[in-house]
Amino acid sequence: MKADSLFKAVALTLLMVSGFLSGSCDGASATINPAFDLISTGSPHRAILQLRGGASKKKKSRTGSLAKTVTGKTKVEAKKPSQKTGGNGIQDWYNQIPRLTKIYVNSIVICTLLGLLLGEERAQAILALDPMRLMYGLEIWRPFTAASFLGKPSISWLMSGYYLYEYGSSLERAYGAAEYLLFLAAQIFLLTLFSALLGIPFFTQSVITGMLHVLSRAMPHQKVKWLVITVPYWTLPYGLMISDCLQAHSASQSVSQSLSAAMPHVLGILVGHFYHFHRFIWPKTGGEDWLRAPNFVVDYLDSDAANKNTAKDSINKALQKRKRGKGKKLGSAT
Repeated sequence: MKADSLFKAVALTLLMVSGFLSGSCDGASATINPAFDLISTGSPHRAILQLRGGASKKKKSRTGSLAKTVTGKTKVEAKKPSQKTGGNGIQDWYNQIPRLTKIYVNSIVICTLLGLLLGEERAQAILALDPMRLMYGLEIWRPFTAASFLGKPSISWLMSGYYLYEYGSSLERAYGAAEYLLFLAAQIFLLTLFSALLGIPFFTQSVITGMLHVLSRAMPHQKVKWLVITVPYWTLPYGLMISDCLQAHSASQSVSQSLSAAMPHVLGILVGHFYHFHRFIWPKTGGEDWLRAPNFVVDYLDSDAANKNTAKDSINKALQKRKRGKGKKLGSAT
């Protein structure tokens, strides 16, 4: 008890002395003599705690929890953002696939699983393009399954699936989801007509060749590496057609098999050129741009592109208003 009362008396004496010293200084401030490392004169309880060595609560700075300043630089002693470690590579790859290409890849996997479960004959009877069942039986899924079936899993199946993913992703990222959807719709519609006339049950390979043809026409003279040689980009669809014909000929030693192997590529080049001509060449010659994606599709699938188009239209309208009349030359008669 005596020690405690003595401690309180010493503490109060120190507070009075420090208050007297701080009050006699010019320009009194809120801080006390730094020799005691006290924070505020209006908090004797905190001062006593500091003299005894007790813990005191520190006020958190408003911006102390922010990891970066307004200029974007990292603050000193700021908490670093937690970094995610690990992760599944296949899942990350799958998540970064564009939406429509992802749907197309999923449809190919589903059709392949159906082929394995039902057997080759039953799968072809259900999935193949049949014009009579399409028109009279209203089996409207057949054009889509005919564009999504690559047969049983094999090296050829794997390569075709990779080409479809690669070319489809490139087209969707380059032109947007709305234009890519219209491209697929045009390809499937035209290939359904040609395949019904020629008796071709599946045309997935033709869709892949059509994708490659449209991409190659965007940069026709760019050099790309094919096998061990470097060729212009526009020749790549024809190179793939030639390689498939050589493989079919070496496997069967038949000219008819070689020609049948070339037919999907020929159809793909034709329908791909149809889209490229009417979408990019015909409007530049003064023709109507009728193959452009409708505005409501662009608004739904590509909101950023719709905002950019709206901004361009507003700028064009403003420029047209400024060009209403022609100015008069200086010195001309009024």
